Amino acid sequence: MQVFTNNTYDIAVCGGGFAGISAALAAAREGKRVVLFEKQFMLGGLGTAGLVTIYLPLCDGFGHQVSFGIAEELLKLSITYGAEDRYPANWLDGVGSRTEKDPRYMVQYNAQVFAILAEQLLLENGVDILYGSYVVATDVEDGRITRLHVENKSGRTAYSVCSVIDATGDCDIAWFAGAPTDTYHQGNVLAAWYYFTDEKGYRLQQLGASDRPDEEKNGKEKKPLIDRRFSGLDGRELSEQTILSHKATLLHWLKARENDPSRQISTIATTPQVRMTRKLVGVYELSHTEMHTYFEDSIGMVSNWKKRGPVYEVPFRTLYSKTVKNLLVAGRCTSVNQTLWDVMRVIPCCAVTGQAAGTAAALADDFSALDIRNLQHVLQKNGVVLHEKEL
Repeated sequence: MQVFTNNTYDIAVCGGGFAGISAALAAAREGKRVVLFEKQFMLGGLGTAGLVTIYLPLCDGFGHQVSFGIAEELLKLSITYGAEDRYPANWLDGVGSRTEKDPRYMVQYNAQVFAILAEQLLLENGVDILYGSYVVATDVEDGRITRLHVENKSGRTAYSVCSVIDATGDCDIAWFAGAPTDTYHQGNVLAAWYYFTDEKGYRLQQLGASDRPDEEKNGKEKKPLIDRRFSGLDGRELSEQTILSHKATLLHWLKARENDPSRQISTIATTPQVRMTRKLVGVYELSHTEMHTYFEDSIGMVSNWKKRGPVYEVPFRTLYSKTVKNLLVAGRCTSVNQTLWDVMRVIPCCAVTGQAAGTAAALADDFSALDIRNLQHVLQKNGVVLHEKEL
């Protein structure tokens, strides 16, 4: 029997976005002692602190739900006290049809409410949450992470762990531990989403939307706010990006006030709105061309939020590398090609891969040797549908 101290855990989840929430929840439900490290002082990552508050589709756009389990649980949690917008009555209330002409299974939710509800859910399931906490280094011995070095208000502390899940969004832990990674070649455009109030109520202003990967461009994309791109992996650059985002928000608001003096800024993002930065180069790299492809080691399915039709089974091999045996990734750190990255970075995909990573970490600590059948059995028991032919 393992003897725990305050600094010893079965599983450490690094990053408290939707991927980290899902991973921590799944692992804790399997009876493991789990700690979640989050640099902000709220859960949800870009989906709360970043104000990207659109829970993108769980369906394929042709009436078939493809993402299940915790992905659906968190969507419903996000609108416990009502949706802000995009409420899918045809999915949640059974009103109307689910054809290619009808709303997809997606919602817009309140960021602050979701962050609190997610926190309560994790605490109820026994997850230890450490806010304001960065993993800054790893100790690796014989291809395994043995300790994580974490900095917060208490200083620097070493945590002993059996398994680690990298849900940082930037693949920081994999990079620290020496696992193979790659960066987003195209770079991120400036975004400055904010909330405002006016005589019509409380609304989201999507200022500077994320653009599409180069391979998908058709010449009709909106002009970016500025002619500069950001890697999202440099401290000075992120500070400059944040300052430029604040400036864009203020200028946009002042311009809008000329026609509507009642308009007021109510919330600005408290984390940089970068979408893709660094990801794992795993045992397998999933491609955007592999839609409707059967994978024997699938851990769940995701759809394409940008267009109706495509469905992707996600192989477990995209969540780990051979370099670090007890490390898994989830969310936008998943091993996919540059084009598919823009699909895999969104909330449902983060939840699907997070649940799989948390479940796997509860079952083993050498993921190249994991019994995939056992993992799939547990996922199915917990509501996940693995293959498109099962829909």
